[in-house]
Amino acid sequence: MLTSEIDVDIKIQACGVCGSDIHTITGGWGAQNFPLCVGHEIVGTAIRVGPKVTLVKEGQRVGVGAQSYSCGECKQCKNDNETYCPVIMMDTYGSKWPDTGIVSQGGYSSHVRTHEHWVFPLPDALETTSVAPMLCAGITAYSPLVRNGCGPGKKVGIVGLGGIGHYAVMFAKALGAETWAISRSRAKEADAKKLGADGYIATAEEGWEAAHRCSFDLIVNCANSTKGFDLNKYLSMMDVHGRWVSVGLPEEEGPSIKPQNLLANGVLMGASHLGSRREMLQMLQLAADKGIKSWVEEVQIGTEELKDIVGRMKKGDVRYRFTLTGYEKVFG
Repeated sequence: MLTSEIDVDIKIQACGVCGSDIHTITGGWGAQNFPLCVGHEIVGTAIRVGPKVTLVKEGQRVGVGAQSYSCGECKQCKNDNETYCPVIMMDTYGSKWPDTGIVSQGGYSSHVRTHEHWVFPLPDALETTSVAPMLCAGITAYSPLVRNGCGPGKKVGIVGLGGIGHYAVMFAKALGAETWAISRSRAKEADAKKLGADGYIATAEEGWEAAHRCSFDLIVNCANSTKGFDLNKYLSMMDVHGRWVSVGLPEEEGPSIKPQNLLANGVLMGASHLGSRREMLQMLQLAADKGIKSWVEEVQIGTEELKDIVGRMKKGDVRYRFTLTGYEKVFG
């Protein structure tokens, strides 16, 4: 039986492997509510819907991302800011429901049950293996771009060409901005150009920031590490009141920030968390309209395969996402 009149039961077909999964299961983000089934880039079929569900139809191919509940009634929820709900913010896995203490479980499993607000119909044009990682990594890149003015006439930088960063490059370009990829070396320059980047900056090179002083309207920091991170040089590239927005969540401490470092161009610094339902649906449609495809490696779900990809992700050996498939074979 459905426990709620507005829940949807989903039979899972595929699930992206997110860096959050790795940080969680390896303990990099601290204590967790184990035992735990991770996975929050879920694609499947809506096999049952509650009698009051209006946003999803039985039989539809749907997706679920990294958040699966908020209060729905507070100021933030009413203003398309439900990922910032101060009342209740339930992650798709690892969160405790306040009324029962039950821990939410994710998509490395046969089925998931989710409130309809957090279940997204998927455009037919998007392939299952490609769209799965967009449900976390994609929206994590898309939301800060659209909320901070990415578009024609803007110069946008993307720091870190990885799982989130490769989406940020594609979406920034699709939104019409002059798009620059920023990485440590030139190893990923060819990839950046294929993704649509107009320019490339390698921060291991002497004077890498000089030619771009006070020119970027927006830089989205997708880097998963802050080791050797010269923040002052990055900030020197920002236009007056340009915005530096971080979405990567490294395990180590970040660089220290002094007000003096922000005075030269009045740079504004912030962060971004996932994105609203409205933004998710807009992102999915943009990807469908523009033919945006994830750079993804398909992996059959299984114990040994999961061990392998955890090790590979710890080493950064992925271009640029994994999607788990073969659910029917394993779960029936």
